[in-house]
Amino acid sequence: MYRLLRSLSHRELLLQQAPSLGLAMLTTELFYKFHSFTLECGAFLATWWVYDALLARLRRAVNSN
Repeated sequence: MYRLLRSLSHRELLLQQAPSLGLAMLTTELFYKFHSFTLECGAFLATWWVYDALLARLRRAVNSN
């Protein structure tokens, strides 16, 4: 996480990570009720990774056209 925050500019963080982070937080709050911090944290991180991968793929598709 530290490396991510240090390697990207503020603009890149807002444009690239904020949307996927927000979607992951919303998904986690609405749907994940594991009654275990560890499981919910792991599910949140996995969800964030999936949303980030999907949005990155979408950005590449839009930029290639």
